[in-house]
Amino acid sequence: MLKIALAQINPCVGDLAANAGKIISAIERAKSGDVDMVIFPELALTGYPPEDLLHQPEFISQNLRALEQVKKSCRGITALVGFVDRRNSRLYNACALIQDGKIQDIYRKIFLPNYGVFDEKRYFASGNSLPIYCLGQHKFSISICEDAWKTEYVRALQGKGLDFVVNISASPFHLGKISQRQQVFSGLAMASRSFVLHCNLVGGQDELVFDGTSMVYSPDGRLIAKAARFAEDTLVWELDKKQKYLTEKIITSSEEEAFFALRLGLRDYVEKNGFKKIVLGVSGGIDSALVLAMAALTLGSKNVHGLIMPSRFSSQATMGDAKKICDNLGVDYSVVGIEPLVKAFRKQLAGHFPKGGADKTEENLQARIRGSLLMAFSNKFGYLVLNTGNKSEVSCGYCTLYGDMVGGFGLLKDLPKDLVYKLSRYINRINRRVIIPASVIKRAPTAELAPGQKDSDTLPPYPVLDPILKLYVEEGLSLDNIVKKGYKRETARKVIRMVDINEYKRRQAPPGVKITPRAFGKDRRMPITNRFIVV
Repeated sequence: MLKIALAQINPCVGDLAANAGKIISAIERAKSGDVDMVIFPELALTGYPPEDLLHQPEFISQNLRALEQVKKSCRGITALVGFVDRRNSRLYNACALIQDGKIQDIYRKIFLPNYGVFDEKRYFASGNSLPIYCLGQHKFSISICEDAWKTEYVRALQGKGLDFVVNISASPFHLGKISQRQQVFSGLAMASRSFVLHCNLVGGQDELVFDGTSMVYSPDGRLIAKAARFAEDTLVWELDKKQKYLTEKIITSSEEEAFFALRLGLRDYVEKNGFKKIVLGVSGGIDSALVLAMAALTLGSKNVHGLIMPSRFSSQATMGDAKKICDNLGVDYSVVGIEPLVKAFRKQLAGHFPKGGADKTEENLQARIRGSLLMAFSNKFGYLVLNTGNKSEVSCGYCTLYGDMVGGFGLLKDLPKDLVYKLSRYINRINRRVIIPASVIKRAPTAELAPGQKDSDTLPPYPVLDPILKLYVEEGLSLDNIVKKGYKRETARKVIRMVDINEYKRRQAPPGVKITPRAFGKDRRMPITNRFIVV
């Protein structure tokens, strides 16, 4: 019988000493629990992804020195540790096999992902060896993340008589990703006729969130053990071929997954970047209500400050809801009316602008004044400004540069409007009380920058807009294929055009948590100067 620990840790990119400390502490705990082997995630020593830190030779050297410290703690135990290996001026995404204080071998990742959020071919060379190792009487192999997703790797393991396969990963989360992994590793287990142990990274790193959810699969493809989702955890499992393992299940919903992913991404961004408190504009609308609720539930109400900035277009209903949401969460807030500032701007500009009625210039002035007030609070008190824009809006450019787009972190940046509503209801449900009032959820979305204004004046209704955006942005469908799905050609063309011409705005948006399979930024990289038009 073999006792194995999957140490699902949350490292911080670049904090080599602290990451090594986490690894060493986990090794010591494993030894005290009579564990034979402890497994750590992909690039656990450096954090993932280290990006262009990998171009700094001293970063690589310090990572290797940190590995030496880890090695010394491995007396009396076997450890698998993800790190950056350097050989003949080449870098490798690697896993050190350490036994009794010595590095017995180094496995180097063979298949380097270079799509979506991944740029591994920019930094690493590919390994070309697939060794078989022994631990006591048990035979096993090592793989790193993408390796296990490739049929070539799976075929190479067939007929090897392995007892188990280890996969160390830094597999980023998006909705549906956990289910995808289950299919991959279940298939690997059945193909190799061995147990599969998948140890995944956990934590937030800029726009990425790693959910952990480390798992063990039986040779017949069943999930038989699992670690926590979205939290550090150590899964201790015993390999016993005579034991009949029970089947585990993961039952979840998109709202639940999004809630925990946003919470982890926000917490780690705030803490790892040294912030103590945050501030955001609270309008009484659904987006700011959700961001406020997520912030308070994640960071604690005392670490959140709301800024209510009414104009002459702000209704009593929305202002009442803004205050009510803050009160429901126990969040302190300030009320700073913007009308005197709007009048001052218009007076100064009157001699320079043509006479006539107001247009979007005056609407955007209001948003930019609010943005300036938020940044003033940020500068004065050291708060991080949370942006409240959602994916539906930023996709279409329905946002004001240097106005409602200001902020250091965009919590809803990759959240479609329909999921904003679902998540708001979910928060009320899991807290068993009304945090976000029903009036906020039911109210027609509006920026309140002009009399009677509604989002639907400019955008298609969200139940129409969001599916079209998903088909175009996330699935890459053409106009013709979107029309074949049942959407009006003119509506689909309008949405596509809005997406295409607003890349310049998205480039200036703050980073935010990746939730969908294809987010703006690292996933979807389009030129700003672009004359290609979908007709």
